Amino acid sequence: MKETLKFQAESKELLNLMINSIYSNKEIFLRELISNASDAIDKYRYKALTSKGDIALRDGEIFIEPNEKKHILVIKDNGIGMSHDELINNLGTIAKSGSKDFMSKVKEAKEKKDINIIGQFGVGFYSAFMVADKVEVLTKTIDDKAYLFTSDGQDSFSIEESEREDVGTTITLYLKKDNDEENYSKYTSTWEIKDLVKKYSDYVRYPIKMKEKETRNVKDEEGKDIEGKTEEVEVVNTLNSMVPLWKKNKKEVDEKALNDFYKSKFNDYEDPLFSMFIKVDGMISYSALLFIPSHAPYNLYSDNYEKGLQLYAKNIFIKDKCPELIPDYLKFVRGLVDSDDFSLNVSREILQSSPILNKIATNIEKKIVDELKKCKENDKEKYKKFFDIYGEHIKYGIYSTYGAKGDILKDLLVYHTLKHEDEYVSLKDYVANMTKEQKSIYYAAGENIDAIKMLPQLEKYKSGEEDVLLLDKRIDEFALMMLHEYDKKEFKSISNDNSDELSKEDKEKIDNLVSEHKRFIDNVKESLKDKVDDVIFSSKLVDSPVCISTKEGLSLNMEKTLDNEPGHEEAPKAIKVLEINPEHELFKALLSVEQDDEATKKYASLLYDEALLLEGYNIEDKHDFVKKLNEVMVKSLTK
Repeated sequence: MKETLKFQAESKELLNLMINSIYSNKEIFLRELISNASDAIDKYRYKALTSKGDIALRDGEIFIEPNEKKHILVIKDNGIGMSHDELINNLGTIAKSGSKDFMSKVKEAKEKKDINIIGQFGVGFYSAFMVADKVEVLTKTIDDKAYLFTSDGQDSFSIEESEREDVGTTITLYLKKDNDEENYSKYTSTWEIKDLVKKYSDYVRYPIKMKEKETRNVKDEEGKDIEGKTEEVEVVNTLNSMVPLWKKNKKEVDEKALNDFYKSKFNDYEDPLFSMFIKVDGMISYSALLFIPSHAPYNLYSDNYEKGLQLYAKNIFIKDKCPELIPDYLKFVRGLVDSDDFSLNVSREILQSSPILNKIATNIEKKIVDELKKCKENDKEKYKKFFDIYGEHIKYGIYSTYGAKGDILKDLLVYHTLKHEDEYVSLKDYVANMTKEQKSIYYAAGENIDAIKMLPQLEKYKSGEEDVLLLDKRIDEFALMMLHEYDKKEFKSISNDNSDELSKEDKEKIDNLVSEHKRFIDNVKESLKDKVDDVIFSSKLVDSPVCISTKEGLSLNMEKTLDNEPGHEEAPKAIKVLEINPEHELFKALLSVEQDDEATKKYASLLYDEALLLEGYNIEDKHDFVKKLNEVMVKSLTK
């Protein structure tokens, strides 16, 4: 006898909400129905295993049967099935109670995305109405008759006795008609179904099967192909892999298997630089496959690049990029994470924000960093390749967190140095090789290594014992500024004014020079008052007549970087100091005009422009520079 029952008012409203609002992607209906079928097989197997032999144990399987002509899609399983009452409780009344409390939680989930009720069977089932205007469920349990549930997802549903040979459930979807916005016919395409199974349900533990037509060569009585003769046959193919690589024993998975998986999964033509297989069991359990590509993704530095690891829960694909699982500075890492402990929202689409997620993310970050540190110690060539490609991201991790990540990342930093230009030197090795008198870690910054080597301030270090880090990336100084020190040794730019470090003897010498040539210094200061903050005699220059140094804080290189950033029209400026080499023949020549204030001021401009050129910067007023230079040459040549 056929029963027609009405949905409760609350269930009807909730059903409409779920079909039209909860799910953001209609194609996931297949994932939901397959997941429910897998759960039903799990329940049957558990009941069989605990029945002491009264119930036959059998291999679970899920069949998908598309019918393009009738516009129908069938999903069939040999799981536990449902009784008459279970159909009403599970499908006729959404979330079993249909209560206002449940409905308010789902509405709240639209805003907060934090509801964890995915265990309710009826929730996933009703995603079918996103693509179908009628759904039939033919089901039979071990201890009951077969029943047919029918509904159009509107006001009512019907249940009637029916016939089914074996225990299990068959869901038949009568697909909606295609319209301008949606193509529902694609869900009867074998190619589309295979893609969706591969994407969402590839690692469901039971085989997902589908009949397909294949063209084969006709063979003769001896089993040889008959040339030019083919036939179309129907075969049953398994669409899913079932056992994911990350569920296998780590001892069974070698690097080749990981690399092959990466290339297939992430469509790369090269083996990854790093492959990591992580299995953690404990209070929180998860598996992860992590990869660092051997070349940077083509859009890594674009604004629309999306970071994140693929997310699986109990082998079921949930999300392609979960940004919460990876920090920004490791956004180049690709891979996936699977855990039975993840909390999902009602649509099994978005993770709840939870301590579990944060702990897994923290653990993954630590394991990646540890792997990189191990590589730096044991395989310098491999680490060099990594750092050449991704080193700036490590520095960004220090800078963007205002040094909070400094402790875990500082030992990943490596630099070219003045005395080791062709290789990388770690901060640990630099400190180990410092001279006994050296109190700071010295560095020089510029556009590139060649430009840095031209800096006047580097001259005295070229013949000395102290080494200098060569910083040729824009982020370098900002990262070191956040670190501040390494092993209690402060970072010190060789371009900084070092007057506070002078010996008593050198300080007295400089003071005497200033006193003796006060008029000259005052005139240069006056001439350059809009360009530099101070003018001093230098103790650091050897061959060059002048240089520009800065006070503690912003350097010229950092100033230039900030000026080039969009939105930094009023970026902070460096405190500039013009240093004059009192031992250089140019200064001694200038003393001839020391008493001529106007001449001194004119030459001051040339000194400043020369210093800019030596630092690798463009002259602000090239026309004025050339004019004054010509005047000097004319005067010199006509004497």
